[in-house]
Amino acid sequence: MSTSAGPRLLGPADVRALAARLDLRPTKQRGQNFVIDANTVRRIVRESGVGPDDVVVEVGPGLGSLTLALLEVAGRVVAIEVDDKLAGLLPETIADHAPAQANRFEVVLADAMRIEDVPGPPPTALVANLPYNVSVPVLLHLLALLPSLERGLVMVQSEVADRLAAPPGSKVYGVPSVKAAWYAEVRRAGAIGRNVFWPAPNVDSGLVAWTRREPPATSATRQEVFAVVDAAFAHRRKALRGVLRSLASGEAVDAALAAAGIDPLARGESLAIDDFVRIAEGLTAA
Repeated sequence: MSTSAGPRLLGPADVRALAARLDLRPTKQRGQNFVIDANTVRRIVRESGVGPDDVVVEVGPGLGSLTLALLEVAGRVVAIEVDDKLAGLLPETIADHAPAQANRFEVVLADAMRIEDVPGPPPTALVANLPYNVSVPVLLHLLALLPSLERGLVMVQSEVADRLAAPPGSKVYGVPSVKAAWYAEVRRAGAIGRNVFWPAPNVDSGLVAWTRREPPATSATRQEVFAVVDAAFAHRRKALRGVLRSLASGEAVDAALAAAGIDPLARGESLAIDDFVRIAEGLTAA
């Protein structure tokens, strides 16, 4: 094998062999479903648009299927893995399957929800098969933590993908849709079948792509805006005037809605991120 050769991607037999070495039985609790199809990880990397100038953060690399595909094209990959067995085996897998790219890879043993920084140069992209049970909080945490992230592509449960990319007024529009819109323009980027995973999950998966944009210009803090978002969706299908009283007096709420030009009988589901920003400004000015 020449030193410039690209990574050898993992197939079903490789994934099972690596799992057997660790005596690993994938657990639902950690949302462990390993991708066993090389075409799928190549497609994820292609859709993500990352290239040689990118420093990619990957969350939950597992046995390394997507990691190896990322190393085919990215300048550097930092993988955050919470499972010490998986994190321990990963460098060996990379050295074995991608010897020419191994010096551009680093694994961090940590919980992605609790990390406070990422080693090395500032990351520019997030590409990950996110554990389904924590996909939204992990995505929002990393968007807040790493302002250098310009774009990303994550694989999540299909319903979560719909929710993240939903526009105001749609049935599945909610807290994840609004908070993601604070940071980025978000879109659905395709569907992934169940048969590319081992074990096959009992839900469908979807790809969500996002591009960073400047957060709305506002005198309110992100926390203040997000508090309004949380309150607005705490009781779906209830009018804003009532649900926002958990944050301020009725008088202050009425004044804030009037200043924002929003009908007090409107519901959170009908508002865009900029509407929430104006309400938060009104409440903080009260």
